[in-house]
Amino acid sequence: MPTYTPPLRDLRFVMDELLDVGSTFKSLPAHAETDIDTVMAVLEEGGKFASEVIFPINQSGDREGCTHDKTNFTVKAPSGFKEAYKQYIDGGWAALSCDPEYGGQGLPLTVNQAFYEMLNSGNQAWTMYPGLTHGAYECLHAHGTPEQKATYLPKITSGEWTGTMCLTEPHCGTDLGMLRTKAESNADGSFTITGNKIFISSGEHDLAENIIHLVLARLPDAPQGSKGISLFVVPKFLVNADGSLGERNKIFCTGLEHKMGIHANATAQIALDGAKGWLVGQPNRGLQAMFVMMNAARIGVGMQSLGLTEVAFQNALAYAKDRVQMRSLAGPKAPDKPADPIIVHPDVRKMLMTAKAYAEGGRVLSIYCASLIDTYLNHPDEAVRKEAEEFVALLTPIVKAFITDNCWIATSHCLQVFGGHGFIAEWGMEQYVRDARINMIYEGTNTIQSLDLLGRKVLGNQGATLKKLGAQLEALAEECEGNEAMQEFIGPMLKAAELWSTLTFEIGKDAMTNPELVGAAAVDYMRVAGHTVFAFWFAKMAKIALEKQNSGDDFYKAKLQTARFYFAKLLPEIESCAITARAGLKPLMETEAALA
Repeated sequence: MPTYTPPLRDLRFVMDELLDVGSTFKSLPAHAETDIDTVMAVLEEGGKFASEVIFPINQSGDREGCTHDKTNFTVKAPSGFKEAYKQYIDGGWAALSCDPEYGGQGLPLTVNQAFYEMLNSGNQAWTMYPGLTHGAYECLHAHGTPEQKATYLPKITSGEWTGTMCLTEPHCGTDLGMLRTKAESNADGSFTITGNKIFISSGEHDLAENIIHLVLARLPDAPQGSKGISLFVVPKFLVNADGSLGERNKIFCTGLEHKMGIHANATAQIALDGAKGWLVGQPNRGLQAMFVMMNAARIGVGMQSLGLTEVAFQNALAYAKDRVQMRSLAGPKAPDKPADPIIVHPDVRKMLMTAKAYAEGGRVLSIYCASLIDTYLNHPDEAVRKEAEEFVALLTPIVKAFITDNCWIATSHCLQVFGGHGFIAEWGMEQYVRDARINMIYEGTNTIQSLDLLGRKVLGNQGATLKKLGAQLEALAEECEGNEAMQEFIGPMLKAAELWSTLTFEIGKDAMTNPELVGAAAVDYMRVAGHTVFAFWFAKMAKIALEKQNSGDDFYKAKLQTARFYFAKLLPEIESCAITARAGLKPLMETEAALA
């Protein structure tokens, strides 16, 4: 049976010593009273919920799955899920970072994101129910009318009602401009919505008394393509004027998808048969409103993979210390045993360290992005808010794609550490691999994220934001000038930054005559970008570790060793990615015979 220990020590290191989020919070009037000790006290209790309440029902939920009743279109979540959800809302966890105006606790999003890492380690499928709800909250909070906010946000904030995002249709996934769901206006200001949606995570369940669906649909006179999409709030049960639940709306779960992983989350097929909904935001501008939820979801998916990477690493490490197989090539390391623990073997250590490094790098990047979001939502200086938002836009596709790609690598490595036992369900590793695979697909495939990064976020503003990020790397290098111990990290970091910059210039120049080159290079480009960002953070972590390596705390020694591993064994991937990115279109597109 797998185990899980919340990484509270590392969370404190990242938030306090590395990012100094306490100082960030002090600059934000809404969070000025939030200190690191308060944050860690909250996270300690959150870790207990993740490890003691939802972690024990992760494997059982995967085995049982969700049950769909075709006679009344209802879905029952696995045993224990509803009870765990009640503990979640009774504990106030749903309200953690929500607006106090609607019953929230008003804590920074940074705290919520750290909490969600632990929830995802505990049980990704369960965490998706409240996770998507928080995205619906963000969307309505940003774009809902005063009436919509008053109707829905208090119940969503408390967790009494959950939320979904209904985008995908059977004939279109990412290409939302093709969607066919239609909305027709009614005399009372509502709309009648008809259509079919698929792959709707948490689309139907018995955890909450109402589900608030955010649905993309077309008005009758809407322009074609993505510019003709509107957003509607469509509750499972209509809400009376006094806030009580009214009649059942005509939105139904007609089936559940049979999936490779996340069996315990209801991935629903949804039919809207004249359902009643209300417009959110402006007509034909639904994608702009939905992007609030989609971007929150993309960072959330990165957190899902971060959580899986951490829990997989913890269990693979424990197994490697205990499992004895063969002798070290240099001679017995455990002469009192019939064989050596497999952790003595170099390649086992490489697999373990890969998972550890990807977990620690992903944790820093995710929490840093959350602190940037807190800044652009709350800082009193408009220029500071704008720059924070700019950096979040650049880093969001990296959080989604790079962290989820790394999780697939890491969980596969951790399964491999177990050998044949990794393939056996009782050890838990094969579930982590299965669950991790979806994270590279939904909320915009990682290819879409790569295209977004290169095409929109970098080339779209002629590399302006990238230059600002590069200035941060140069500032760190200048800060470490004369520090000989740091040069083993600063040199490779600067080399990676130079490669990223050069590759950007080359692709941008060539794409002016052939835009398809962006598509040919984007995925390789994402790996270069992600590794360079990680290199920056590992260098900063190494700087702190070097300063404190003689403190007697082995934590800093471990940080230094992980940084050295990252620079020696993982960062060099950028060289091969640059080669394949520069290979251009010909090897891909002149393949008519091969793909005939």
